[in-house]
Amino acid sequence: MNPLGIHAYTATSAAGEGVAAHTHALRERIGGLRPNDFTRAPMQCWIGRVSGVDTLQLPESLAAFDCRNNRLAWLGLNQDSFIDHARAAIERFGATRVALILGTSTASIGATEQGYRELDAAGNFPPVLREPSLHNPNSLVHFVQRALGLRGPCVTVSTACSSSAKVFAQAERMLRAGIVDAAIVGGVDSLCDSVLYGFGSLELVSPEPCRPFDAARRGISIGEAAGFALLQLAHDGDELPRLLGYGESSDAFHMSSPHPEGLGARLAIDAALARAGLAAGDIDYINLHGTASQKNDEVEAALIASMFPAHTTASSTKGWTGHTLGAAGIVEAVISLLALEHRFVPGILNSTELDSLCGPQIHLENRMQPLRHVLSNSFGFGGNNCVLAFGRA
Repeated sequence: MNPLGIHAYTATSAAGEGVAAHTHALRERIGGLRPNDFTRAPMQCWIGRVSGVDTLQLPESLAAFDCRNNRLAWLGLNQDSFIDHARAAIERFGATRVALILGTSTASIGATEQGYRELDAAGNFPPVLREPSLHNPNSLVHFVQRALGLRGPCVTVSTACSSSAKVFAQAERMLRAGIVDAAIVGGVDSLCDSVLYGFGSLELVSPEPCRPFDAARRGISIGEAAGFALLQLAHDGDELPRLLGYGESSDAFHMSSPHPEGLGARLAIDAALARAGLAAGDIDYINLHGTASQKNDEVEAALIASMFPAHTTASSTKGWTGHTLGAAGIVEAVISLLALEHRFVPGILNSTELDSLCGPQIHLENRMQPLRHVLSNSFGFGGNNCVLAFGRA
């Protein structure tokens, strides 16, 4: 595969707003999880809530699209001058030659929940929630398209927790085919009652901060986040970090449990390595999916132990951000890029004793080490898997 140059990237999560805040939180081991203060009815869990989203004001020209998810998207677009980089690409190539490919799991379903809570006597939503695009899965793409003035291909990817990893794969295919000259990729998912109560009903939510790969882990902590990256075909001589390869699979083993032998995950890893022209021994760091659920961590730990040599380091960073669902792929891609940039490997937050299935690759403590090639794993419900391979120029 021809590598893609990553011209700009940013992330906003409970760990901070922008790449500098995330770097600081990771280095100093400062997590963003807090006791649940979001749901309308009490629910004992910890969440990764982004401060300031509820009070943020959208520009007047975008006011009709106001909802929590779009406010979080706007907050994310305005970190690290990303919106300026995006607009510069649009100015250079034209509004029809820049693709917009965004992942989300629940989009703006929180606005729909609010609308039903606030029905008027005639059974109608309040006026501020009557914009039709707020109540469909494409609401995020509609909002960002309008905010940036894009008129090229616009795609919503909704494959559960792999959504905003798979956007990189779609972008590579569009760029390679010559459909566009640049692609803005990313993902946004915000907290809402449907997600929190839904995962609670599956008995997957931890009553304490999540502890990925810990022997005594008790489940996931749900978070919210926004992240974006600007991609173009790489050219010799540039110093940009690169997307070297990707792997996708769909094992469809079970609606909410991974294949017990990690078949789909293995296929995705193998495909990412093949496209990148790398062997398992070439990988210096793996940002694991590592949700802290019993089955996911068990299967992923065994898979990493069997596929990679001992010198490869691996960790989950969800203890900092929570599991941000449809935004997890982009947030953890950004963290992987920060690891490459700073030659810094984060450990695992909150965990104290690794599960016995973990091999020597998975570690708890932060460390400094030279990095050239990293992987980012994203494994979603229904067996929707995506693995990204990044490298230095």
